[in-house]
This record gives sequence, C-alpha cells and structure tokens, in this order.
Amino acid sequence: MNFRIGDFEIGKDNRVFIIAELSANHNQNYDIAVQSIKAIKDCGADAVKLQTYTPDTLTIDSDKDYFKIQQGTIWDGTTLYQLYQKAYTPWEWQPKLKKLAEELGLICFSSPFDKTAVDFLEQMEVPAYKIASFEIVDLPLIEYVASKGKPIIISTGIATEEEIKEAVDVCRRTGNNQIALLKCTSEYPASIEDANLKTIPAMAKKFNVVVGLSDHTLGTIVPVASTAIGAKIIEKHFILDKRLGGPDAAFSLEPQEFKKMVDEVRRVEKSLGKISFELTEKIGKSRSFARSLFIVKDTKAGEKFSDENVRSIRPSSGLPPKYLKEILGKKAKRNIERGTPLSWDLIE
Repeated sequence: MNFRIGDFEIGKDNRVFIIAELSANHNQNYDIAVQSIKAIKDCGADAVKLQTYTPDTLTIDSDKDYFKIQQGTIWDGTTLYQLYQKAYTPWEWQPKLKKLAEELGLICFSSPFDKTAVDFLEQMEVPAYKIASFEIVDLPLIEYVASKGKPIIISTGIATEEEIKEAVDVCRRTGNNQIALLKCTSEYPASIEDANLKTIPAMAKKFNVVVGLSDHTLGTIVPVASTAIGAKIIEKHFILDKRLGGPDAAFSLEPQEFKKMVDEVRRVEKSLGKISFELTEKIGKSRSFARSLFIVKDTKAGEKFSDENVRSIRPSSGLPPKYLKEILGKKAKRNIERGTPLSWDLIE
C-alpha cells in the first residue's frame, strides 16, 4: 500500500516511520523547542510533530465542573483551559521550527484542532496531518483535513470500532485514501497491559489502511514490539530532560532512551526481512551438519540392511533419512566399512 509523507515511503523495505512528538515539552521556551528538534534529529527519528491549537480553539475558560480535569490523570486539579494554556505551541514559532527541521533532514507536520489551524498549516505547506485521539469523533474537522488531499494519520485512543470506521469513511468520501490508523491507549501514562498490540494487524485487515502505534507507555518495549507485528508508524513523545517538567514529561522519552528505541526498531526491521523459503549461503553450509543415512557397522556384500548397520546420524553426506524404510531389508552390493555414507550405488 503506497503511503508517502514527503520523501518517506512508509513501509518500503520494512522501514518504520518514527515520529517524535514534541507536544508541550518545550515549556513554551523557543530555545528549548529548537534544541529539542536538533536532539530529535540526532536520535534518528524521521519526523517531528507539533500541535497547532490555542486554549480558545480547544475549549472555553470556565470553572464549571464540565471543564475540570478529575479523571485520575496526571493533570487532575486544573481546568482544560489552564492545561492548554500551559501546553500549546505558539503559532508564530511553527513556520520557523518547520524550516529548522527540514534543514536538518526531518519531516515536520502537525495536529490541527480546528479549521483555523488547518488553514494556518496549509500556509506552512505541511506534508501531512495528524488527528489526535480525542478529535477522532470530530468528523467535520476530519473531513476538512482530508479535503486537503494530504496523508492523514489518525490516532484511535478513545474511539470505538464504529467511530474508527466513521472517521475512515469520511476521509474516503472526500476522495482521500491516504489514511493511516494508529493504535493508541489514551492513558497518561498507559500501562503495558492495556497496549493490546494485536489490534494493529486487525485494524490493517479490517480497514485496509497503513497502521501503526501512538504510544504513551513508559519505556520502549511496546513500540519495539509493535514493529514485529506490523506497525509501519511509531509516534512517541520526546523531551530533552524530564526535569523540565510540563504536562507530558512523565510519559515522554529523553534523548538516550528515544535513540535506544529507534535503534531497537531498526534492528527489528532488519529481522523481518521478507517471506522466503530459500536457503542463504551460510545456511547451505550449515546443512552439512544435518542427519543422513550412514553405515554404522561393517557390512558384508549380500548382507541385509537393518537397524543395526544403518542409522540416521550427522553429518549429511549420505542419503536423506526419509529413505530409511525403503532401504531396510535390501542388500549391500559390496563390503561396506563402518562410517561410510550410504548411497544408492551401494544398494542391490
């Protein structure tokens, strides 16, 4: 399935598209954002993703209970507006950050959270769009994004199967079939037990799309494991130093750990290879240690072959063991010394 973002053809040669999610991990400090993008490049990621919203494009400033966070998350005790005020990426930074990323060889795109953000990102000429998990139910937004004709990556963290289908169908109705779905567990941080990675190949089959993982678990084992079962895209939060704090720090990876994840994913990619039953040259040489039929007791001409004088042993110089039943009871053409590989010309 052809799915290209910029110069990156996702899935070609098993190569996974690795996205570093900058999110709020700049602490609204432009220099930290710049340093982060440089570190993301050094870690071996393919792309950096931003988020394009303001508190006012996401919610309203209200103290009513509807707007208070009290679901047992790391953000409890604040309102949605207060959280987004701390977390948003100033829009005036974003063209400059995209330019820096591209100069470094990174792909840069963003998650828009309303139509004004889409229009802004269109002016930036982003090569793709990401729909965040909590926006998957906003079908008018998804339709507007899909109408731009660019690849669209959709996280499924809070969606039912029917809601995922609705989002995919909306994209296709616009004529946009460049769709990727990311398995996501919208817990912050998420537990490994809730990752349910088997959903990844199931989504690929059910919706006929590119699939991947947006991961909020601690550590690297879940994204690395997802590579082995078909994830073509991996998105993980990145932070220069967790001591910076911030809304997403707890489930973000620092540079050393992010690079470890990238390196491990690349090794898994190599191990996937291709579907092949052919033997490599090295395996061919190893076959010399396979079993075959040998004379294991001196045998005279005319003597019958039996379990006493013929056995399946290593190495592979004799006839394949599958002929043993056919040979037992037949006679030796000549005297055969113990340790001789059995061959047809020794059998009457």
